[in-house]
Amino acid sequence: MKANTRLFGEIDIQEEKIVTLEQGIIGFPELKKFTLIYDSEKGDDSDTIMWFQSLDEPQFAMPVMQPSLVKPFYNPTVNDELLEPLGKLGPDNLYVLVTVKVPADIKNMTVNLKAPLIINTDNMKGAQIIVENDDYDVRFPIYDILKKAKEAGE
Repeated sequence: MKANTRLFGEIDIQEEKIVTLEQGIIGFPELKKFTLIYDSEKGDDSDTIMWFQSLDEPQFAMPVMQPSLVKPFYNPTVNDELLEPLGKLGPDNLYVLVTVKVPADIKNMTVNLKAPLIINTDNMKGAQIIVENDDYDVRFPIYDILKKAKEAGE
């Protein structure tokens, strides 16, 4: 499938790489089809900020990352009812992402640990949910964490 994007131009997306969020994302319920775009030169998505690109709206792409990169023991409490539409989830098919906010001053970069994206990689169904934990912030600062990890060679 060919998709037009604001940031990457026209890209070719394999059907099995399309993530469907039946409820859309917070603030944009009409956006339901997405794909992940990451730095292909690195070969994987384990240590990088990726883009969650809407296939419904070419202008919409938001930076995302795996929460474990900045919060190693991230373990949100979620109402099981919210996850039922995604199918059976387990360690082998659960993929969690958090949105990244990159302001003009990069030192103020944050992630939203309160509203992760949960994806079942078996069926590529996903949902953005609000976690029940009060100890996870909407704006968790990450600049210093990422800087230290880079300096340590991680």
